[in-house]
Amino acid sequence: MNRKSALLGALLAATGLGLAQAPPVERLAYRFEEVKSKVVRSPGGDESRDVRVAAGDPAEAGDVVKTGLFGRTVLAVPDRAARFEVFSSSRVQLAGGEPGVLLVLEKGRLKAAFDAFTGASEARRVAAPGALLAVRGTRYGLEVAGGESVLAVFEGTVEVFPSDGTPSLRVERDEYCVFGPKTPPRKDQMGKAGMSEKSWGSRGSGMTEGKPGKPAEGSQGPASPGSQGRPAGSGGGRGGH
Repeated sequence: MNRKSALLGALLAATGLGLAQAPPVERLAYRFEEVKSKVVRSPGGDESRDVRVAAGDPAEAGDVVKTGLFGRTVLAVPDRAARFEVFSSSRVQLAGGEPGVLLVLEKGRLKAAFDAFTGASEARRVAAPGALLAVRGTRYGLEVAGGESVLAVFEGTVEVFPSDGTPSLRVERDEYCVFGPKTPPRKDQMGKAGMSEKSWGSRGSGMTEGKPGKPAEGSQGPASPGSQGRPAGSGGGRGGH
């Protein structure tokens, strides 16, 4: 064996060793804990394969879940100590293109609950049009309608990372925030808009396309301590805490 062949063999062996040691890609398991009325799952997002679901059924990353006019479901992600109550006329995608995203709310309304978790908080994010949401052991409501999203924080803290890379905004308990692809995040007190955790399941934010109770321009003030933007070129929304 000449020197060139020996070097090539050593390189291939090292490459094979690196591949063998690469950690496997984690595939999260989802479970329908509660199902009311019509709830449909599209495996892998393929709506031609829609199936109705029942309590106890599993789901996987990439699936799309849709609730009917009177539908409601509770989705659990046991490995992330997370539960999502998805209300009627909603559409969510399980997992997303960004690392750590558990669910993408495309339309409708949900309530998220996160229990104590020993892993990284970056592994428990939720996406909506225009931003990623990073949490610390919290409960919050999220609604998407009319090209804008409304976040209402019931417990804990949620940091909103706009997808355009502008500075993040930290939303605390009893505050709400309006944001969207063309709407920079701004927050105000939930009480001013008549929002509460108790009424979230029946009426959500109570807004119509973000109008009643919408925070006034400039109401967010300066970003709270600890809020920060992402470095340029980060691809948007990767800076969860």
